[in-house]
Amino acid sequence: QVQLVESGGGLVQAGGSLRLSCAASGRTFSGYTMGWFRQAPGKERELAAAITWSGGRAYYADSVQDRFTISSDNAKNMVYLQMNSLKPEDTGVYYCGAGLILSHLVAYGEKYNYWGQGTQVTVSS
Repeated sequence: QVQLVESGGGLVQAGGSLRLSCAASGRTFSGYTMGWFRQAPGKERELAAAITWSGGRAYYADSVQDRFTISSDNAKNMVYLQMNSLKPEDTGVYYCGAGLILSHLVAYGEKYNYWGQGTQVTVSS
């Protein structure tokens, strides 16, 4: 049974940092794309960042470029999202997703096969 378990969310002041972790288990994720999506209240889920399981290629939403860094540790079956210079608009539930996805489709949440339960990130102004 595939499981994605997020952790690391919390409350932080604007300008602060958080590091989210996603523990993946239940299958081999070789060839998969791992994504961090976020959903703010009243808004649709959107991609923040994604990475190929090998770590060879990363993708970022324009809104987080140069502030967020996604990484993977294959040996530990972990994916991370380092978030710096956080803004109130970064507030939302952050979800880890996994799927076999063509590169031009990584922003489409419906293409991901597996999801975690989410972790709340709140950035105060």
